[in-house]
Amino acid sequence: MAYTPIDKPSDYFNTVTWTGDGVNGRTITTGHNTNFIWGKERSNVNSNWLIDIIRGAGKRLRSDTTNAEDNLGAYPSFVTNGFTVPATLSLNGSGRTFVGWSWLAGGTAVSNTDGSITSSVSANTTAGFSIVSYTGTGANATVGHGLGVAPSVIIVKNRSTTGGWPVYHKGVASDPETDYLLLHSTDAVADNNIIWNDTAPTSTVFSIGTGSSANTNTNNHISYCFAEKKGFSKFGSYTGNGSTNGTFVYTGFKPAFLIAKKTNTTSGWGIFDNKRTPYNVMNIRLLANSNGVDDISSDNNVDFVSNGIKFRSSAGWNASASYIYMAFAENPFVSSTGIPTTAR
Repeated sequence: MAYTPIDKPSDYFNTVTWTGDGVNGRTITTGHNTNFIWGKERSNVNSNWLIDIIRGAGKRLRSDTTNAEDNLGAYPSFVTNGFTVPATLSLNGSGRTFVGWSWLAGGTAVSNTDGSITSSVSANTTAGFSIVSYTGTGANATVGHGLGVAPSVIIVKNRSTTGGWPVYHKGVASDPETDYLLLHSTDAVADNNIIWNDTAPTSTVFSIGTGSSANTNTNNHISYCFAEKKGFSKFGSYTGNGSTNGTFVYTGFKPAFLIAKKTNTTSGWGIFDNKRTPYNVMNIRLLANSNGVDDISSDNNVDFVSNGIKFRSSAGWNASASYIYMAFAENPFVSSTGIPTTAR
């Protein structure tokens, strides 16, 4: 039986780094047609920035703030096999260092009427990723996501006004639809039915309650939906053991990218990738909820191995606590033909 539908993960997700040159409209090559880019300056204090193909060029959201969407103008924008950046210091300042995490969705959005709210969806069912735009109603509702399977992770932002970033993650509890996390915050998991209406997502829709962060009447909202794909993506939970011989998390692939967060107590959303640290032990992290620079510390020690993640710190991302994670592949452990990739 084939193990994965994706033998080359970088066709669908990739991390790129660049050193700024101050050139307006500079092209950054990702190796695939980028539909969603999440970027961060590494060397100076500046916000995480998110641009997607539905909202369009220059329409920036910042994961470490509750700010509404702002408009940077013509850039960043999407081009064949990459994206462009402006000359602004926080995106391409001369001599500064940057990272971008890039996903391929489904290109130009299409109308989706699966939910009680009509949504605009750019979906890649092969890679399990969709971008979903909708207008809130303020009343309990459903929104079509276009994935064909129930998403494991949903990240939502009200674009029109100040508000939080509620996150649905299947690993937070046995009934994750009753709980939420906040991407911009260090808060532990919370229970509130006004976010997901205490209703689990299905193969066609996710549910939203009356909470303003996900469903303000007449406001525009954007959501990023992720479903697991064998050999390409994994979204789950683990328990840290507080030891330098840390917990091992099986993913079924060698990771290229990891986000991890404690759920039972406060902590940041740690981001690791194989381009800022291309070898083990990896010890550089950024935070989705912070505008801070690259943090280099033994508390961040983690190995990306052929079939998963091995934590190497007694603190940080392996304290004696509960965590959730999102991981994307550099290389599947077993190819679509069933052959271990280490044997090819």
